[in-house]
Amino acid sequence: MTIKPNKPGDCKEVTYTTSHWMLLRELRDRAAKVMTALEEFHLAAETHGSVARGDVKRGSDVDVFIPEVQNSFLVEIALEKAQIPVRFRLIVQATPAYAMKAHIGICESVTVSFPLMHMRRVEREFYRFGGEINLRQLKVEMRVAGVDKRLMLIEPTETGHLESNIIGREQVAAKFLGVSAETVLDRVHTLVKRDAAGRTGVFLKKELAPDETFELALKKLADSNPAVRCRIKKSI
Repeated sequence: MTIKPNKPGDCKEVTYTTSHWMLLRELRDRAAKVMTALEEFHLAAETHGSVARGDVKRGSDVDVFIPEVQNSFLVEIALEKAQIPVRFRLIVQATPAYAMKAHIGICESVTVSFPLMHMRRVEREFYRFGGEINLRQLKVEMRVAGVDKRLMLIEPTETGHLESNIIGREQVAAKFLGVSAETVLDRVHTLVKRDAAGRTGVFLKKELAPDETFELALKKLADSNPAVRCRIKKSI
């Protein structure tokens, strides 16, 4: 079910149940396993979204992100050495202006992603906007503030979190999260527009063949798609 942005309102306090804390630990353990495997190959990764903030639900995904452009072979070898099975591999591009990213889907709703080209500041700050933590922070059970798909700012507390809508408070939210106002306004515009259109989706999504590398698949896309070629040129 699509999560819609909330309308502006007062701050609300949410207290987590014992089952919620257990679910959060379970999802964080999955993230830690993957991030540890990547760091064994010097691939510094973050986990972002609800797993970083703490406001998880049944069905929440575990999203692990490597912020820098990587050799995809190295990433896949790191997962293979840790005996982490790969279910699918995709090239995804949210919009024509955004960088294409590699998405590797593994067991238990865990995805590893990394950019295939340089990201703009707004794209990189998207992860901080939603909340992101590294492996060290994960191990010490840190939770961080971030904004969810309802455009609610989630601020962790000892017993759960506080949540408040950021619409009309974009500048305040940007300062609090340490990101640019442009990033916050971009996310608000995107999610509100998506809600109004009543649909979600991405500009480009291509599944790789078993014997195909991300780099080769990207080259094929660039050869056949002018928009892809244009975005690659802008990243150089």
